[in-house]
Amino acid sequence: MIRGAKISEIPDIMVIVKACAVAMIAKGIHQWNEQYPTSRAFERDVERDELYVLIINEKIRGTLVISTFMDVEYEPVEWLVPNGNSAYIHRLSVHPSYQGLGYARRLMDFAEKFAKDNKFSSVRLDTFSQNKRNQKFYETRGYQRLGDIYYPKQSEHSFHCYELVL
Repeated sequence: MIRGAKISEIPDIMVIVKACAVAMIAKGIHQWNEQYPTSRAFERDVERDELYVLIINEKIRGTLVISTFMDVEYEPVEWLVPNGNSAYIHRLSVHPSYQGLGYARRLMDFAEKFAKDNKFSSVRLDTFSQNKRNQKFYETRGYQRLGDIYYPKQSEHSFHCYELVL
């Protein structure tokens, strides 16, 4: 089941995020660190009703943010559709112990259905340039890579921006 997250679940969500960061760093992927993502970011997501959790056997196993807010870093990207009616995916995570079981696919299926049901024209996201697994995941789903952006607090490496036109 996927449902909206609650503020009281932020500590459990941070356990997942920290486990993901450790697993990525072990693979040489320095995408998440002590500066990102923060519990405050997830609190804001809950306050805006944008944070969703994947529940399996009554436990949170994954997270996903579906936002209508376009980060300023996205402004220079030449998107496929005009700005103003896109959904933005952020902070997709599945606890490393449960990766490879199709849970990320379920979260993205949910996000894309949400976007279609709410008449968005596209779904946009970014993924770390050093995370080849994520790039393949999104490209297999039909997302088109459009350009690169930078989050200096996270990495010196770029993040690739992707869009799926609905």
